Amino acid sequence: MLELTRLSKSYPTPRGPLAVLSDVCLSLSRGDAAAIMGPSGSGKSSLLYILGALEPPTSGTVTLYGSNPFKLSQKALAAFRNKQVGFVFQDHCLLPQCSVLENVLVPTLVAHSRNGAADRARILLEQVGLKDRIDHLPAELSGGEQQRVAMARALIGEPLLLLCDEPTGNLDRNSAETVASMLLELHRSRQTILIVVTHNPELAAKFPLRLELTGRQLRKV
Repeated sequence: MLELTRLSKSYPTPRGPLAVLSDVCLSLSRGDAAAIMGPSGSGKSSLLYILGALEPPTSGTVTLYGSNPFKLSQKALAAFRNKQVGFVFQDHCLLPQCSVLENVLVPTLVAHSRNGAADRARILLEQVGLKDRIDHLPAELSGGEQQRVAMARALIGEPLLLLCDEPTGNLDRNSAETVASMLLELHRSRQTILIVVTHNPELAAKFPLRLELTGRQLRKV
């Protein structure tokens, strides 16, 4: 279970702290999927970075299955992110010099165990329709295919929490539809906790739980 309790975040400025999140509370269980919408500058990215243990909150707590990542040592925190959290960004962030298969395997390079990683990668690539493209370089793929590689990479460590920041933002409508459908199918088959930040109402409408971040707080739509 993912629990956010009275989560707040502010940033220092010359005129004093700038608050972007205030007393945010959220509870999601394994298998839940939520879409978060909100205007630019509302704090969506800040919330996602906190959820992914990339940035600490100013106050409040985050726990994932009873573990508060911000109480871990730096080494343990890095291991937590690598194992428990998967990220998919608007820009797929693939390594251009590496093949599709190698890109999916990148997170396993720092994992404690790599047993079965190559087999898992091939299974994931088959599930996202890229079984015949594993030896291709990113430049040889379409934008939608590159994003599907990024989805497979995010899931290679079998994370509990999958976080996506505008995963269809750079795609045409047909590619966006394909990526969205595959993302939700992968989520259902693995029973992750899925959180997607998006400006796309069509993508948000596919999610059973829709939230809006406005006025520094999170509300159900």
